Amino acid sequence: MPAALSRTARRRLLQVSAALLVLVGALVWWLVPFGTKSPSGHIAFSTGVPTGVYQRYGELLQQALARDLPDVSITLKNSEGSQQNLARLASGEADFTVATADAVAQYQRDRKPGFDRLRGCARLYDDYVQLVVPKGSTVQSVADLRGLRVGVGQSGSGVRLIADRVLAAAGLTPDVDIVPVSAGIDRMPALLERHRLDAFFWSGGLPTEGVQKLSERLPIRLVPLDDTLMESLHDVGESTRYYRSATIPADAYSLAQDGNPVDTLAVANILVTTDKTDPDLVESFTRTVIGSRDRIGNQVHPAQLVDLRTAVYTDPLPLHEGARRYYRSVKP
Repeated sequence: MPAALSRTARRRLLQVSAALLVLVGALVWWLVPFGTKSPSGHIAFSTGVPTGVYQRYGELLQQALARDLPDVSITLKNSEGSQQNLARLASGEADFTVATADAVAQYQRDRKPGFDRLRGCARLYDDYVQLVVPKGSTVQSVADLRGLRVGVGQSGSGVRLIADRVLAAAGLTPDVDIVPVSAGIDRMPALLERHRLDAFFWSGGLPTEGVQKLSERLPIRLVPLDDTLMESLHDVGESTRYYRSATIPADAYSLAQDGNPVDTLAVANILVTTDKTDPDLVESFTRTVIGSRDRIGNQVHPAQLVDLRTAVYTDPLPLHEGARRYYRSVKP
């Protein structure tokens, strides 16, 4: 009898041990999936001008990535904007960037170097076109800019691309009918304040710090861009289809709007990489972009608009395979 009990006890002990091994194995498989590893190495992220939303978004995203991808070092590179950002990706000078959908479409249409290698990771937030003038200005529409000194953005910026198109849609030839001033949001507010500009265009998330701070120092207002202008704009070229009618909310710049919304146009921003970027890195990068939305949005308001339901729509770019894997992993 004691021998029989001993054999039974041994069998039970073996069964319990086997069950524990299975449980531990399952936990290890779940916590540390076989065949995968945490991304490592160095990446460069091309942002924008120092006081623009791209730059601030990049700074906060860099902090989030440092937490989520501790083995990846990240360098931010200031830029003139979307057009320069895309050129940097194509040349290998940057690994990730943000660019507006219209700038991406124009880059593809012009078949610039590396255009066919660009890939989307996520649709982010919208940029709003803002035409800023002193409050006492006689300018009531884009057509009223004729003969004036107008800030149109730097040559490699998305602002320059859209400013030229908006001026053309209003019947103005940018280099003939106005005095174009090549400057970014880091310089245009001060130039307007010192009476060296009569107006300037800006395209960015709301609110943009440079415009917000200017409104606190100088009485300014935003000039409406109405639906008639939008109709003419869509006739300029194929890549203008990425513009849509939009409204700047009344509280975006409370000191500049007198409590009134302002009609304008908007275009989506896309997080962009190339087909050469490692899919594991892109998957992890995209996960952090979506996962850090609320944290970053507390400091950069446009980031609050990053939405998992719309992030997958990166037209005109195909999704990178790594981003596709991430969206599939979180699909309900």
